[in-house]
Amino acid sequence: MIDVYSWPTPNGHKVHIALEELGLEYQVHGVNIGNGDQFNELFLEISPNNKIPAITDDQGPDGKPISIFESGAILLYLAEKTGELMPEEPRARYSVLEWLMFQMGGLGPMLGQAHHFRQYAPEHIEYAFNRYTNEASRLYGVLDRRLADREWLAAERYTIADIACFPWIRPYENQGQDLADYPNLARWFNAIAERPAVQRGVAVLADARPPQMDDKAREQLFGAAQYQKR
Repeated sequence: MIDVYSWPTPNGHKVHIALEELGLEYQVHGVNIGNGDQFNELFLEISPNNKIPAITDDQGPDGKPISIFESGAILLYLAEKTGELMPEEPRARYSVLEWLMFQMGGLGPMLGQAHHFRQYAPEHIEYAFNRYTNEASRLYGVLDRRLADREWLAAERYTIADIACFPWIRPYENQGQDLADYPNLARWFNAIAERPAVQRGVAVLADARPPQMDDKAREQLFGAAQYQKR
C-alpha cells in the first residue's frame, strides 16, 4: 500500500494522476497547507522541506518501507516501480528526463511565482507581475513549439513528463494566459484532460480545499511560519 500525503495543488495532482494511471493501490492523507499541517513533525520526517506531496510505500525496492518527497522523484519512483510511463531505451528515457526537469526546474517554479504575484501578493508589484506573466508566456511558447510536430512531450508516448507538466497548465487563466494563443499546447492539454485517470486524479481531495484563501492560510503559506527554524 502506498500512502500519499498531499493537497489538491499542481504538485499534488501530479502524483494523484500517476497513481491513477498506474492503477496502484493508495490511501491519501490530506495535508492542509493552509492550516500549517506541513509543519507537523510527523510530516517533516518524510518531507523535510515541508512541502507536499510525499509518499511512503511499505513495499519499497528491497521489499522494505521507503519514504520519498519531491514530486519529480515520486513520479520517477512510481514509473520505475511499475515499469510504466517511462521508457527503458536510453535515448527515449533521457528525453523524458529532460522534460521532467524542465517542469521541476522551470515551469513549476515560474508559474508558481506568476500565481503568487498575480493572485496572492498583498500589494500589486508591477515589475513582478509583468516579469512572471511574461515568463509564463515564454514557457507556454516553449511547450507549444515542442508539441508542433508530436503528440506528447517525449519518447513519442504519454509519460511522466506529460503528467508533470499538465497540472501546471490547468490554471492558465491565473497565469495570464489564453490557450487559444497556443494551439499545439491546447490540443495536448485537452487530450490529457479527457483521460479518465486524469479526471480521477484531479478530483482527489478537491472538496477539501477552501474556495478562497483566508488570512490564516496566507500566513502559513507566505508569512513567518515558513521561515521558523525547525
